[in-house]
Amino acid sequence: MAPQGMLKEDSWRIFRIMAEFVEGFETLSNVGPCVTIFGSARTPVDHPHYHMTVETARIAAQGGFGVITGGGPGIMEAANKGASEGGGASVGLNISLPFEQMPNPYIKTIINFHHFFVRKVMFLKYTSAVIIMPGGYGTLDELFEVLTLVQTQKVAPLPLILMGKEYWNDVVEWLKSTMMTKEGYILDADIELIQITDDPQEAIDLIKRHTSVKEVVPNFI
Repeated sequence: MAPQGMLKEDSWRIFRIMAEFVEGFETLSNVGPCVTIFGSARTPVDHPHYHMTVETARIAAQGGFGVITGGGPGIMEAANKGASEGGGASVGLNISLPFEQMPNPYIKTIINFHHFFVRKVMFLKYTSAVIIMPGGYGTLDELFEVLTLVQTQKVAPLPLILMGKEYWNDVVEWLKSTMMTKEGYILDADIELIQITDDPQEAIDLIKRHTSVKEVVPNFI
């Protein structure tokens, strides 16, 4: 049997979790249609992927979409920068970490989270599309979580675009050759959930063909 103090602490944790959900729902439901952009916090400002992200986010903002990121440096900073330069909503969903992640200076709307799983819900609930730039473990986690949610129809279908062909080509080839063809763990239709481009304008055009900037439709079924 759990100690009484632990039970009390867990009960209060429920209210802290609820508070994070409420703040996220109330804030993001008023932002407007958005594109979520994931990628590495370690990407330097002089890297081609940084510049690609700035341009992609700028075009998205000019096309009527806001941009949601994890709020930190690297690709997240580039995306928020592009959104700000394009005159669109620039949202950062910051996370409290042992090694403190400082919000980047290009965020217009920031929400701070303690719980990763609440933050993950917010990344997708009000987004119209997801763009995945090159990144590490966290980026791979976000990529495969989105794929799983779309595949299992826990979220409505949405464009999922990988940018940085050279970085992602081997990953996609492994999915096709090993996971799909050799083992049969996924289908052709699951591979077709992914689109790849290095062209910022093409990425946003792909999104526009699948969605509308007129209204926000909560994504979770």
